[in-house]
Amino acid sequence: MAADDVPLDDKAKRMRDLLSSFYSTDQTSSVANSSTVSSKYATLDTINSPSFDPDHYMNLLVQKSNLETLLQRHVEMAAEIKNLDTDLQMLVYENYNKFISATDTIKRMNSNIVGMEANMEQLLEKILSVQSRSDGVNTSLFEKREHIEKMHRTRNLLRKIQFIYDLPERLGKCIKSEAYTDAVKFYTGAMPIFKVYGDSSFQDCKKASEEAVSIIIKNLQGKLFSDSESIQARAEAVMLLKQLDFPVDNLKGQLFEKLEQSLGDVQFHFDGKSGYFAKSDEFAKQESPDYIPAAHEVSTRELVEAIRAYRVIFPDSEQQLIRISHDLVIKHFETIENHINNPSSSSELLGMLRLIWDDVLLLDEVLPEATVADVCLKAANHAVKQYVAGAFSHFLQDISDSLMKVQINQKERVKEEHPLQVILEASKKAVIQGSMGVLLDFRQLLDDSLPLLSSLRDLIIDWVQEGFQDFFRSLYNRFLLLSGKNNSASHVLVFHDGIQGDKTVAGLVLVLAQLSVFIDQNAIPRITEEIATSFSGGSVRGYGSGPAFVPAEICRIYRSAAEKFLHLYIKMKTQRVSVLLKKRFTTPNWIKHKEPREVHMFVDLFLQELEGVLSEVKQLLPEGPTRKHRRADSISNGSTTSSRSNTLRDDRLLTRSNTQRARSQLLETHLAKLFKQKMEIFTKVDATQDSVLTTIVKLCLKSLQEFVRLQTFNRSGFQQIQLDTQFLKNSIKDNVEDEAAVDFLLDEVINAAVERCLDPIPLEPPVLDRLIQMKLEKPKEQQTVATP
Repeated sequence: MAADDVPLDDKAKRMRDLLSSFYSTDQTSSVANSSTVSSKYATLDTINSPSFDPDHYMNLLVQKSNLETLLQRHVEMAAEIKNLDTDLQMLVYENYNKFISATDTIKRMNSNIVGMEANMEQLLEKILSVQSRSDGVNTSLFEKREHIEKMHRTRNLLRKIQFIYDLPERLGKCIKSEAYTDAVKFYTGAMPIFKVYGDSSFQDCKKASEEAVSIIIKNLQGKLFSDSESIQARAEAVMLLKQLDFPVDNLKGQLFEKLEQSLGDVQFHFDGKSGYFAKSDEFAKQESPDYIPAAHEVSTRELVEAIRAYRVIFPDSEQQLIRISHDLVIKHFETIENHINNPSSSSELLGMLRLIWDDVLLLDEVLPEATVADVCLKAANHAVKQYVAGAFSHFLQDISDSLMKVQINQKERVKEEHPLQVILEASKKAVIQGSMGVLLDFRQLLDDSLPLLSSLRDLIIDWVQEGFQDFFRSLYNRFLLLSGKNNSASHVLVFHDGIQGDKTVAGLVLVLAQLSVFIDQNAIPRITEEIATSFSGGSVRGYGSGPAFVPAEICRIYRSAAEKFLHLYIKMKTQRVSVLLKKRFTTPNWIKHKEPREVHMFVDLFLQELEGVLSEVKQLLPEGPTRKHRRADSISNGSTTSSRSNTLRDDRLLTRSNTQRARSQLLETHLAKLFKQKMEIFTKVDATQDSVLTTIVKLCLKSLQEFVRLQTFNRSGFQQIQLDTQFLKNSIKDNVEDEAAVDFLLDEVINAAVERCLDPIPLEPPVLDRLIQMKLEKPKEQQTVATP
């Protein structure tokens, strides 16, 4: 030890040796210790050992020390001697006080004992006197006591005989009152007498009693298999039959079958509990909130008592009882799983789990070998996981329902001022409030003190984070499904109403685009903050699996989805216009086209489509920066040159043939393109009103140009294209931000018509203006007629 390694100071060593010698410790050990110290340290330190040699010590001291050291050692030894004298005096004084105290105590004891011997002799005399008198009383009353005891035994015997004679009547009364417990007690009490005297003195009483007992056995059997009797009553019936030596083992199979059937009664009360949680608040207030839990507890306690009784009656039935206990817990959780398939709150789930946990505690008390808690924990794991998944599933369905109102409103012709905006706001509200709602529900599960949920805390956190990750992925897939982008069957289903259905789907796609932007910029950051605050931890997945919820990935998905849906909306609108254009250019015979008299109807349909687009984007998209792109000077110069060349060309057209005019016109057109400024038609699409509308217009005009290139026109057909194009230019230029590109595309349409025309002679400007003016005044006349 450390104390052995470090030498003690001289005073401490001397004090220890002094005390050891005073209290007479073992001298051999002291000598051994002294020798050990002497061998371990210097020889000069052995002054306190029993084997101290003064001469040898002095010789060593003189040899190893100088004069100054000797003087110092002399002073130290004088001080030590004085201290030792003082210590010895203190030891003597302390022990002297103890001896004085002991002497005083002995003196007091001697003074107290004086006179005690005489008192003890008097007490002995009195005890002997009492004993002699007691013997005299016993001797005088012996004969009477014997007589009384004999009469008492006779009285008891007469009572037993009277009981035997009255037993049939007693059993009959018990049968009438159904007091079978008392009847069995009476009969089993009389059985020893019937075994001895049943064939002689009490033969009639035995016969009558056996007849009554047979009735009792029959009634107990009927009670045992009666569905109206409680489980505890059936168990009591089995115990009574066993006391009557009835072979209950033969009924074991039927009894356990009844016990298993009784699980349905317990489950019925539990279903009622589930139904209770689903009731409205007004109805719940009218009923006692403890009624259904109390009824369930009564049924469960009856089952537990039956298990307790069956375990006593059938000692070898432990495995069957364990299986029944497990079945009870499993059926409870099956009921929970069926209940949470419908929308339900965490308070309902907590209430049901508390009931199950109470049942588990009762079963553990009576059947600990069943380890029902382990079965309950495993089933609760699956049920809570299903509840979390179900909550996200219902949440996903709520968002889908809010989005499907677009189709419902269109199908039912519901007219609202801003239907898409209302649906978008409702969908945003569904996303935010739904997310916060499910987080609040899950938070209640974590905050509850139920031991069953405490063991699942980390798992619940992982399930919630995984649930949000899978939810937003599923929501993205649902967006694709609603947009008809990833399922051809759903696309056909959406478009079953024809063009009107197509319009509805296009508006829905634009809503999906804006909702994706909202999820990326607002919903995900808020949900991430809530998860970090209330659902941090988990770690059941392990570090190798990575985090359960990755907001950066979800934001990337929805950022991409917003762009994808925006382009899909533009594509759908453009395709719709393309259908109109195809019908317009494939139906007539352009070689035999008549002289134009008005703007064609397809222009009205085209403008109606653009108005629909403008109405939808105004509801959902921001305006964006106002940037009007007009033709540059070079473009204007090119146009002027082109117009001037057209004027010169018109003069030359009077003298040339149609073939030469066509060749000259085509050559001049291509030469004019070489000197025009290069026009960028298709630019990046922004999520603004102007950008989306301009892009759709550009694509539609490009489609118009391509359809024109596929046809061959006569003069009248070319003039009809000229008229329609001029009217479109005047109608749409105020609604687009890139007028230059629109003008360029419309010029390309005219040029394509010129290239495909057999006799490209345009309309005179006055005629063109008059036809356009007639088209513009036509709606005013219709409104004037409709007003009266």
